[in-house]
Amino acid sequence: MVRELSQKLIDNISLAVKGKRNELRLVCAALFAGGHVLLEDVPGTGKTLLARTLARSVDCGFKRIQFTPDLLPSDITGINFYNMKEQEFVLRKGPVFTNILLADEINRATPRTQSALLECMEERQTTIDGESIAMNDPFFVIATQNPAEIQGTYPLPEAQLDRFMIRLALGYPDREEEIRVIAGENMFGTDISPICGKEDIIAAQREVESCKAGEAACSYIADLAAATRKHAGVRLGLSTRGAAALKRMSCALAMTDGRDYMMPQDVVIAAPYVIKHRLICRGYSVQGGTGSAADEVMRQILDSVPVPTEEN
Repeated sequence: MVRELSQKLIDNISLAVKGKRNELRLVCAALFAGGHVLLEDVPGTGKTLLARTLARSVDCGFKRIQFTPDLLPSDITGINFYNMKEQEFVLRKGPVFTNILLADEINRATPRTQSALLECMEERQTTIDGESIAMNDPFFVIATQNPAEIQGTYPLPEAQLDRFMIRLALGYPDREEEIRVIAGENMFGTDISPICGKEDIIAAQREVESCKAGEAACSYIADLAAATRKHAGVRLGLSTRGAAALKRMSCALAMTDGRDYMMPQDVVIAAPYVIKHRLICRGYSVQGGTGSAADEVMRQILDSVPVPTEEN
């Protein structure tokens, strides 16, 4: 089921997001793995378009939050207000109570507001006036940020970055695809129709949970995590939560390939997208360095840790 659903979603989203099938596969895998996605790229590469088109492809709730410096935590989670007519407090739920949430330019909000998403993303609940309220199921966050602009932005803290299963950049399309976009071929995804419902996403997530992960693949993930902690260029390596996220993402990629078991090769594919934003490289104040530093560290780690062979 996961493979068929993934192909349908990728084909549908590709009607609007041109030439990014590999990136779309990663986003769908993160959705099926129950994680969240951070899209980090310069403006105009289709980050918001991807999130909107994915939401249109799934018949479920969708909300968008434009993060700004004056945004308050209650603007995200909601607030209890006093209803004069009913003479009682009534909960007005915020946009976080949906199935697919687009957090646009998340690094433009203050740390206090950014932290309002922490509990929602990890524990799938939020607390308003001492009352814990569960998120909808499924709950999937796609956040965007522009790494090239630093004026008026607040870098995401380590705890919040660790809540994102993967971070990836869409990049510019190739020449042929860019010509099609310039020509205006469905560039806003107006013709996108739902091809599945939220029940299908929930079923796919349960199917990914049943994916078999052999001892060799799990040991390989543990070795990669240990290598990040021992690397001379890394100040803070991969956490245990990050290692568990790498396993879930690898399982989801395996299922999108039509397999019900994970192989070490799936870990190799998923590792850069899961690990890099969780690293704090020496000499840099933000996770993942400034691009080339984290890329080089990741390359060295993948080269130094041998990929095991899984025996039947």
